[in-house]
Amino acid sequence: MKIIVPLLLIVLLASCHFDKNIASKAKTPDSKISKDVVRIANDSLEYEVIIMDSGFSSWIAGRAKPRGFYSESYLESKNQQYVSEWNNRVLQPERYRNLYEMQINYDRNIHYGYEVNYLIYNYMVYFQITNNQQLAGFVPNQ
Repeated sequence: MKIIVPLLLIVLLASCHFDKNIASKAKTPDSKISKDVVRIANDSLEYEVIIMDSGFSSWIAGRAKPRGFYSESYLESKNQQYVSEWNNRVLQPERYRNLYEMQINYDRNIHYGYEVNYLIYNYMVYFQITNNQQLAGFVPNQ
């Protein structure tokens, strides 16, 4: 399995043969993975997002705009901006209190699909709001 986006809180995986161990760990109550895991997987997609951050699933359920509110091109554009700034901050850990631990390899030439872009976008908004950060321009207060 090739990791495309290695990130502590968001893992974007590319694999036609998804590692079933990851899915089973997410469902195991005694594992180290929090119960608060948002996972999107689709057999027809090659990409998957797993977000492990306490509070994100309740935030997305209660505060995020519904699926379909934003166009896919809007989400892709915002994700490119957010990821670019995120990656710049990874290189400055002393300045950003080690909030940004790993770079994200978000390739603008790859079509990740709506659901993957929706989750990445909303995680970035959630991260900015909960950590009082501004990655690129205006942060929606959803």
